[in-house]
Amino acid sequence: MKFDTFTSGRLFRYGLSIATILAATVILMPFSGQINSTTVALTFLLIILCFATFLGRNPALLASFIAMLCFNYFFLQPVRTWFIADPQNLVAWASFTITAIVAGEMSAYARRRAREAERLYIELQEAFEKAASAEAMRRSEKLKSSLLDAVTHDLRTPLTSIKAAVTTLLDSEGGHRTIELDSSGRTEFLEIIDEETDRLNRFIEGMVELARIEAGSADGISTVANVEVAIASAIERARSIASGHITNVLTDSELPLVRADERAVAEVIYNLYENAVKYSPVGSVITVEARREDGKVAVLVNDEGKGIPPEMRERVFEKFVRADKATSGMGLGLAIVRGIVEAHGGSVEIDGGDRGKGTKIIVKFLTA
Repeated sequence: MKFDTFTSGRLFRYGLSIATILAATVILMPFSGQINSTTVALTFLLIILCFATFLGRNPALLASFIAMLCFNYFFLQPVRTWFIADPQNLVAWASFTITAIVAGEMSAYARRRAREAERLYIELQEAFEKAASAEAMRRSEKLKSSLLDAVTHDLRTPLTSIKAAVTTLLDSEGGHRTIELDSSGRTEFLEIIDEETDRLNRFIEGMVELARIEAGSADGISTVANVEVAIASAIERARSIASGHITNVLTDSELPLVRADERAVAEVIYNLYENAVKYSPVGSVITVEARREDGKVAVLVNDEGKGIPPEMRERVFEKFVRADKATSGMGLGLAIVRGIVEAHGGSVEIDGGDRGKGTKIIVKFLTA
């Protein structure tokens, strides 16, 4: 079947070349008295050039031979004959033949180069796809490794503290006491268990909150929130982890309500406040400020830590990215912040801290 198709295609090209030259001859014959032989020759030459370009060299050679016969018989001789009486008329045949050969070879060369370019493009595309796939796999493996390290650390550290505290309490109880603890000692270990349990709970809440945001189920903006109440709630929730810091809260009087869920606003402020505590030294000041700004309510959390380099200020909003890898944590806090804020139509950005020290994170909510 492939042979039949190929043969049919060749016969069609040869037939088309003969038919076109004959059709041109029939069209030009009535005007043979008004047009000269040069015009006829150029017409045939143009047809041969088109055949050489689109149909190939061999159909064009056949067309040049037929064109030479028609040109000689109908347009050159005083008496119609197929014999070329004037050797100069061979120039026309030579022109037709050379045009067919040269244009045909150039067309074939161009088609070969086009096929080579297409093949090279396909190979390059496949190579790029393989490279992209390999890079995506490498990044995926790196992300999995980072996630595993972070999860292991954030789970193991509080569990180790809880285990140690429980073991100590058990050793101080019962008939085989190996450790003597008074009531204040037992209270201290119970407080450790309570704090580390809260830490585990915050970790799980963060993971659940991020999954909820990514699933598109963040609370909508059909409710309104009091930012001052949300700030108070967040700071109270973080009281145990911020005991070594000084907290200043500054708010404009009569702040308008914002179009957001109050629990979501409190979650945003808590994550920003927790980050400020984590990345600033003990005894430093953390400022939480809320004010009107361009028809919105802006909440600013400013710390006195190392600060975030400008090139990292956008990346830290990605999951599992931390500006300071020496600090514990999974790098989810700011990802959660951006997810909640943008889900409520707000914005978040990072700037340098006041007086050129630390970090300032600005969150803006739409007013109700």
